[in-house]
Amino acid sequence: MAFTTTDDGVRLYYEEQGSGTPIVFIHEFAGDHRSWPHQMRYFSRGYRCATYGARGYPPSAVPEDPAAYGQHRAADDAVAILDALGAEKAFFVGNSMGGFAALHVGLRHPDRVLGIVSSGCGYGAHPDKQDGFRAESETIAQAFENEGAEAMSEWYGVGPARVQYQAKDPRGHAEHVRVLAEHSNLGASLTMRAVQKSRPSLYDLRDQLAAMSLPLLVIAGDEDDGVLDTDLMLKRTVPRCGLAVLPRSGHVTNLEEPELYNRLLESFFTQVEHGGWGPRDPRSISGSTTGAK
Repeated sequence: MAFTTTDDGVRLYYEEQGSGTPIVFIHEFAGDHRSWPHQMRYFSRGYRCATYGARGYPPSAVPEDPAAYGQHRAADDAVAILDALGAEKAFFVGNSMGGFAALHVGLRHPDRVLGIVSSGCGYGAHPDKQDGFRAESETIAQAFENEGAEAMSEWYGVGPARVQYQAKDPRGHAEHVRVLAEHSNLGASLTMRAVQKSRPSLYDLRDQLAAMSLPLLVIAGDEDDGVLDTDLMLKRTVPRCGLAVLPRSGHVTNLEEPELYNRLLESFFTQVEHGGWGPRDPRSISGSTTGAK
């Protein structure tokens, strides 16, 4: 078991496999370091892959102080894993909560980033949805405190953007829900309040995102309604952003459609490494649909 210690003294558990250009995988709220099996197995053939548990997710430490959590901490922790690998730069790949973290790595530490993949990212970001998302986040935090992870996983695990995974792969979905059921109640409730509920809206960061020159691939499931509007905003805002929408898919696309997800990542990595993922051609940005004058 490998651990590293962050600059504020929190121990993070991580696993690594393979050699080559580093990829750091960042899990979603309902997951942990076990959330990337298909990607770790596939990409470790040609890359140095790392997956880790966020603070609050055993075997990583579970700080008791709410101030030890936050969106900035989530981004800095991903870079701490890169430091533990002894590498200067990496591709950062995150889903949902991890997708937000990957974007914030790009904003806070652009010199450490080769490229970003942000999937399932956007919940609560749209101004019309922010208040409702924060109220729901508080409800979930209280559920961990009052019901416990195992009980609440029975309903959280079959949310409207997770039933797609259940329908396609019942066994894989059951394993996914079991990971959620094993969460630390304290770590999950603090993460939900201090990271999820409290994170800044991506719409408020549009100026920073527009100035971000890093390659970005955004991936969404077409039935993950909570992210689609925000992901279109990211496509239209970040200069080097591509958007892939997976058909008949929900929130955990890396688990739900691993072959398609991996092909998208592989193409993205290859294009970035060969200088082929440049900014959008300005001629494609027009109020005209045909270019007629």
